[in-house]
Amino acid sequence: MNSQQTESNGTFNIPSDKILVLFDGHCNLCNGAVQFVIKRDRRDLFRFASLSWPVGQSVISQFPTFHDVDSILVFKDGKLYAKSDAALIISRNLGGAWPGLAAFRIFPKLFRDGVYDFIARNRYRWFGKKDSCMIPERDVSHLFLK
Repeated sequence: MNSQQTESNGTFNIPSDKILVLFDGHCNLCNGAVQFVIKRDRRDLFRFASLSWPVGQSVISQFPTFHDVDSILVFKDGKLYAKSDAALIISRNLGGAWPGLAAFRIFPKLFRDGVYDFIARNRYRWFGKKDSCMIPERDVSHLFLK
């Protein structure tokens, strides 16, 4: 596929040269992470959707093993990644020194995901929760797929 084509899986279309990040739109930590990625996405690689939006639900419906995952998810090259794998894919594709975090791949996935799960279990208590899903600012709204 060239960069102008899209992945067509079910009812969602994602440009094949983009990485889709699915996130919890009610979570302050997750929303902060999305803003962090937007500011460091020098190559315009990332697109975003809340797990609860139609695009998020459509992507998840194509991957039954991910239906109950309470995690950030990354859809890239026709595959869906969760937890620490998703975070490492994001960091590897950011500008600056962030790709260096890929060194954490040396740790076993079980350990990486254990740390991820500990933070995820406590994210609402530590960072808070929004009553409604995040609404993107107008200047970045084109990055969000609903």
